[in-house]
Amino acid sequence: MDNLPDTAGRVTDGGMADPIRVGIGGWTYAPWRDNFYPKGLVQRRELEYASRHVSAIEINGTWYGAQKPATYAKWRDETPDGFVFSAKAPQRITMAQAFAKTGVQVEDFLAGIATLGDKLGPVVWQFEKGRRIDRGELAEFAAMLPQAVEGRRIRHVLDVRDPAVIDAGFLALARRHGLATVFTDSPEHPSFADVTADFVYARLMRSHGDVATGYPDAGLDDWARRAREWAGGEDPADLPRVEVAGP
Repeated sequence: MDNLPDTAGRVTDGGMADPIRVGIGGWTYAPWRDNFYPKGLVQRRELEYASRHVSAIEINGTWYGAQKPATYAKWRDETPDGFVFSAKAPQRITMAQAFAKTGVQVEDFLAGIATLGDKLGPVVWQFEKGRRIDRGELAEFAAMLPQAVEGRRIRHVLDVRDPAVIDAGFLALARRHGLATVFTDSPEHPSFADVTADFVYARLMRSHGDVATGYPDAGLDDWARRAREWAGGEDPADLPRVEVAGP
C-alpha cells in the first residue's frame, strides 16, 4: 500500500508499553476497501478496524486544518488502549510567511489535539520542499514549541523537505530543543538517520504496488532490525547520515 510510514521510538515518558510502534499514514482510502478493510465494513468503522491492526496512525487531515475537539475525542474513543496517533500540524502554520510568529495558532492547535489524551503521540511540523527557511527563524520557532500541554509531554518532530536546510547546524538546533527529525526512506525527500531526540520517527515510502506487503520480506526484516536497534539506543550503521559516525 502507499502512504505506509513506520514509526519507531525510544521514549522515556509513560504510556508506551512497547517502545516500537508500526503505523500507517491516514486510514480513509478507497483502494483499501475490500482489500485491507473487510468487504462490507462501513466507512465510519474504518478507524476502529485499522487501529486494531497497527499500533499507531499518522493523522494527515490535520495538515489541511485543525479538527474540532469533539472529532479528536471521537477518534480517541474509537481506538483501543495503548494505541497512539501522530499528527501533522496545519500547513497554515508551517507555510506561513512568518512561521515563527504563529504562536497563537500553535497554542490553539495543540490545545485542541490534546483532547486525544494519552493517545496523542508525536506532532509533525512539515516544511515542504521549496519553502525558504531562515535558520534564525527556525530556531525561534523551535524555542516557541511547548514541551507539555495540560501537564502532558508533547513530542515534536521536524519534517524539513528542503535538502539545502539539512546540515550539522540544523541537527544541532533540533538537539538543542529536543526535537526529532523525520527519517524518510524515499528517493523524493531528504533521507538521514541522525538521531536528535529520545525517540525516532521514520517513514517508509518505497512501497511496491506489486508486493502485497509493500516491501519485500527481506526489506521488512531489515527495517525490523533497525527499529530494534533504535529502540535499544543504537544507531543503525547502514542508513545515510548528515554527520559522519565516529570509529
